[in-house]
Amino acid sequence: MKWILLVFGSVCLLDVVEDSFVHGKRNARTVTFSRTGRGQSRRRRDTWTTEKERFTECNTPLSVKDRELLRSHTHETGFHGDDGSSFTLTWAGNGTGIIFVLSTISVPSDSFYEGGSSRLYRSEDYGKSFHDISHAINNTFLNSYFGISAGHGNPQPVILTANLPFTKDPGGKIFTSMDAGLTFRSVQLQFHPAQAIQFSLLDPKYLVVISIDDGLWLSEDFGNNWSKVHEGVHTFTWGSENTLFFSSSPNGTVEAARRGELILRRTCDFGKTFDTIAENIFSFGHIGSFLFTSVMEKLGSPRVIYVSKDQGDHFKRAQLPSATTEQFYSVLDADEDMIFMHVDNPGEDTYYGTVYASDEQGILYSKSLERHLFGGEGKSDFTNITSLRGVYLTNILEEGGCIRSVISFNRGGRWRYLKKPENVDCPDMSKKCNLHIHGEHSHFSGVTPMTPSSEPTAIGLVIGHGSVGDSISAARPDVYVSRDGGYTWWGTLRGPHHYSILDSGGLIVAVEARRDRGISSIKFSTDEGQCWKTFNFTDHPFFLAGLASEPSSSTMNISIFGYRLDDNHKPMWVAVTIDFEHLLTRECNDQDYVTWLAHSNYSSNPKTDGCLLGYKETFRRLKTLSACRNGRGYVVSRQQSPCICTSEDFMCDYGFYWHENSSACLPQPDFLNQTQDFCLNVDLQTTGYRRIPGDKCKGSFSPPRNEEAHQKLCGNVTSSDSHTEIPPAILALIVVCSLGIICLVIIAAYMITSRRINCGQRSPEYNFSVLQIQEDDLSVNNESTPNGKLNGFQVQEDSDDDLLE
Repeated sequence: MKWILLVFGSVCLLDVVEDSFVHGKRNARTVTFSRTGRGQSRRRRDTWTTEKERFTECNTPLSVKDRELLRSHTHETGFHGDDGSSFTLTWAGNGTGIIFVLSTISVPSDSFYEGGSSRLYRSEDYGKSFHDISHAINNTFLNSYFGISAGHGNPQPVILTANLPFTKDPGGKIFTSMDAGLTFRSVQLQFHPAQAIQFSLLDPKYLVVISIDDGLWLSEDFGNNWSKVHEGVHTFTWGSENTLFFSSSPNGTVEAARRGELILRRTCDFGKTFDTIAENIFSFGHIGSFLFTSVMEKLGSPRVIYVSKDQGDHFKRAQLPSATTEQFYSVLDADEDMIFMHVDNPGEDTYYGTVYASDEQGILYSKSLERHLFGGEGKSDFTNITSLRGVYLTNILEEGGCIRSVISFNRGGRWRYLKKPENVDCPDMSKKCNLHIHGEHSHFSGVTPMTPSSEPTAIGLVIGHGSVGDSISAARPDVYVSRDGGYTWWGTLRGPHHYSILDSGGLIVAVEARRDRGISSIKFSTDEGQCWKTFNFTDHPFFLAGLASEPSSSTMNISIFGYRLDDNHKPMWVAVTIDFEHLLTRECNDQDYVTWLAHSNYSSNPKTDGCLLGYKETFRRLKTLSACRNGRGYVVSRQQSPCICTSEDFMCDYGFYWHENSSACLPQPDFLNQTQDFCLNVDLQTTGYRRIPGDKCKGSFSPPRNEEAHQKLCGNVTSSDSHTEIPPAILALIVVCSLGIICLVIIAAYMITSRRINCGQRSPEYNFSVLQIQEDDLSVNNESTPNGKLNGFQVQEDSDDDLLE
């Protein structure tokens, strides 16, 4: 087994996989396109099965005036003479229009450091033109994996990392720029970086990186001077403020990560002083407001997870179902209030498990979804729909082997199947006709070119590939769109497409994904995907590599990257950038917007209609038929009003679950009488329900207390506030017997101690600042852990590197 820690922005993945390399979510500011080889794409054929068309795509003609207008604002760049096998795009800031493109050529691994080459291009007009600036860095070969790092702030900081042969050069080289790449300063390093240089979250002049010899290096002056602050470092991550967490091996220790002997340290003054906050760990991760550690509490026991919400001052053990060494945990999503944790099902290669949702402290977990699909390659379809609060989308693997999509509108409290789109026909033999959406698993397998997409400023808008029927189909996927956060859907495009949401949802663009021939046209919609217009952007088709747009959805520029044969019959990279701002010239006014109540079903009690997690949200959103421009200055307008508490504001508590044939939370059979230590030490006073984390409802409503359910969960545990009356005679007898037993225990203890000084048995501990090995009976069989080099990380073989991003 190999454990891998993937951390990208705010999410970290705790997972166990058979392969040592796992693709993660890309950085929002960076995207990489690759050529498959000379002529290879032309010979490749689409291999999807075909079926009867279930809906008709709505297309409207593009006027001659609009066609000419778009053509005059379409810019094509051919990168002549560039034989790079991959293009990496990085945006510098938001709204700056500055893009860096790093082209690198693949070479045999035995000559990687000697024969590699790269070119660096820069655009300052959103990709309408590119200029080769390789000469500004003396044509230095840049690292193809982490050659460009762009920070935040104004002016925009940029760092380029050279790829020098570490066998010949004692140190590496970087190029720094504080003017978004207009000028660069060369800096010779004392070390070779093993990953991308990371900027401080508060001040970009503070930098940190791990070297190839596991040293932790920090700079306080934007890379001009560096100091080595620690050795033997495995992983680091920024916490809140300027807090830096890192794990390291004890001096002289070999393979400490594999044996669970790492030390977790914290520095708040950039390496001048350190605090040891945990010992004997396998790995760690920082997600939202949660800090995780993975530890083996006693020799030979499964790993368990401890969680801290105060930056490592105190840790508590996460209360999750036990897992054997064949199982794993994966943090699917996390924020300031809660965590979604996938727990693998027992057995080898089951490809499914159970999703648990945590409380606000990240300690107690309740069952949210059973039979959750989790591919053997470490891919999950769990998706946060960012365009509407509280919505999550994923897939389940049913007992018959079929994959079906489910959606939750209240942060995992309840899940339901997706509704069939109104304009789509069901298959003739379908018995359970629903919409099913492809996720990361299908994207990784090459079934779809993209995963579902949503943007926080495009309220309610969701677009993704899927199929209609009993389950996800192996047929050629189509594109579906929702404008209300997933409650209802619409069949919008036939066949697979690359797509992008622009102008805060006022514009959607799409390009057909063809493997067997070149593309020359783009589709766009100004009515949230109801109908489309087609524009032919080139007379010379090319093979599509992908779409690229600024990370912010407010842009109206889209770049289409691909390649075709040049005049010498050699592959040539091509970029076409289309500026739609000149098509939608009218700024939206008040008449173009409508008031919309989110999560409304239009039929319930007006007092509770639209209530979700304790309050209603009313948005001002663009009318479907308003063809105007939101613009870069667009800000989402919303009004919130509180709701009274109802049963919808509660989810099942730790040890309980929603039964499909019941509206009540019932005790989990596998938890009965197995949580005695937990009930004694955590003071669990449960009714079987708890308020959903982040819920802000008002009022004194609470679900009916189920004393019998609590008794079943905790057995006959006697709490400290019990006042059961005991007859005096019985009480006296108990006292006498107790004194006798105490005397015998003292004598026995003295005799045992004379033979064995330290038994090492310790009681469970749930609150401590220095995490150490604990010998107790509460070991959660977690083969989950985090370790490996963060954000650029080097995978550690057979280590537990996996606690979410």
